[in-house]
Amino acid sequence: MKTSAIDKLKILADAAKYDVSCASSGNNRRNSGGIGSAVASGICHSFTEDGRCVSLLKILMTNHCIYDCAYCINRRTNDRPRATLSAQEVVDLTINFYRRNYIEGLFLSSGVIKNPDYTMERLMLVAKKLRTEERYNGYIHLKAIPGSSQELIRQAGLFADRLSVNIEIPTEQQLKRLAPEKNYNTVLQPMDQIRDGIVRYKDEKKKYRYAERFTPAGQSTQLIVGASPETDHQILTLASGLYHRQNLKRVYYSGYLPVNEYDKRLPTLQTPPLVRENRLYQSDWLMRFYHFKADEILSDNQPFLDLEIDPKLAYALRNLHLFPVDINRADYEMILRVPGIGVQSARMIVDSRRFRKLNSMHLKKIGVVMKRAQYFVTCNELPARNRYGDPQILRNHIIHESQTKYRKTGDTQLSLFHFTESKLPAELPKNFKH
Repeated sequence: MKTSAIDKLKILADAAKYDVSCASSGNNRRNSGGIGSAVASGICHSFTEDGRCVSLLKILMTNHCIYDCAYCINRRTNDRPRATLSAQEVVDLTINFYRRNYIEGLFLSSGVIKNPDYTMERLMLVAKKLRTEERYNGYIHLKAIPGSSQELIRQAGLFADRLSVNIEIPTEQQLKRLAPEKNYNTVLQPMDQIRDGIVRYKDEKKKYRYAERFTPAGQSTQLIVGASPETDHQILTLASGLYHRQNLKRVYYSGYLPVNEYDKRLPTLQTPPLVRENRLYQSDWLMRFYHFKADEILSDNQPFLDLEIDPKLAYALRNLHLFPVDINRADYEMILRVPGIGVQSARMIVDSRRFRKLNSMHLKKIGVVMKRAQYFVTCNELPARNRYGDPQILRNHIIHESQTKYRKTGDTQLSLFHFTESKLPAELPKNFKH
């Protein structure tokens, strides 16, 4: 490998770290005589649906950009090292890294040079060369450049496993303020095209044995959290709409990194809002797998997530009138809403209670986190604990329990916050059972 290529790789791999919408899942591209495979699937680590950790070459084709977005490290007015790889150089890097067993796939994004079509054509060309010339069957994730032509998006979808169009800023008003050269229409148009192409591919796959593949692993997007003043409720409402209208595989949330502190349009942050980002991912999980709606997690009256407790527990505390849940009688949807019970545990509870009444010992064996669930369930011998008084007291008690557990085990990495004793109740009410 030439020294110039190594220097470019260092610059472009570092510039790619700000894009978190990187995954390797949802596709089974079999090896048909070439090299590599994407079975259910700078070097980054991603996780497949079956839990395997895979390595992807995560890189920008160029960090030159014609846009001057306030939140982007690669904005054209920033004085920083710039580099551009040709399509053939990216192909050679990918194949060389794969043959040395460093990677299992490629995640390729890019700044916009000259115009969107010029950039998209080169991204598409990389995937085309890998598939047709190198006979590479591994995972390929490409960025779809907003504003590029429909034909280029279509061709990219024929060679890539996944396409993603990053929205970045959750509202159009704030996008115009922070990135005046962009607009929501240019972002949503390729998303609509990719969605329609995926639907056609799935329909044709049912009819024809050799249907033309189009983005078989779906599409995704990224939202930046903290660069603009949107509430968590606005962010989750947008994410929920994207899941339903665009059939996205994933929405990724990226805590804003203060990379352009000189720009007065941006908030003054010392560190990225990682805890808020984590709570948004937890809320996203509730919407995707626990059948929660965005308005159930947050509302206009409570627009921000509680950073001290997870959103599922926060929902239960706001709706104590729905609890405790009788494990032996409640339906699956209601059991899912109990803190400490996951999807697999809920299914096992519904299946097991057909044969006998369940008690707390059975729940523990199933995998229910009883330290959390005991306040919200009742079963064969576990009494109902519905005389909480103020939900704030129960909230502080659960926080205190969790903090005490971490102190005893000496595990401080699991604790996102250090709570002060002033936040804990001086005394629990007599009718509170523990």
